[in-house]
Amino acid sequence: MKTNLIKRPLITEKTLQLANEQNVYTFEVDFKATKTQIASAIENLFEVKVEGVNTQITPSKRKRVGPKRVSKLSTTGKKALVRVKQGDTIELFDVTGA
Repeated sequence: MKTNLIKRPLITEKTLQLANEQNVYTFEVDFKATKTQIASAIENLFEVKVEGVNTQITPSKRKRVGPKRVSKLSTTGKKALVRVKQGDTIELFDVTGA
């Protein structure tokens, strides 16, 4: 099993709302990761029971960078929306104390 399967959590207003209302947490994951690998990695990392995983491949975009405004293509990414069992929480997304 890969150790760097989960890259980072995606924390925005929308993902925090999903986490607090529907128990769905969003992570940026490795492009070659499968849903079963993602589910087992989340269960091992955060000690929660995963009910389902949805994945999205984010398309690459053109950006203009540098002093000459050269066009550059950004990389393609993948994110996973992980639904956990009711009652389980991941502390990274908890905003109830704030």
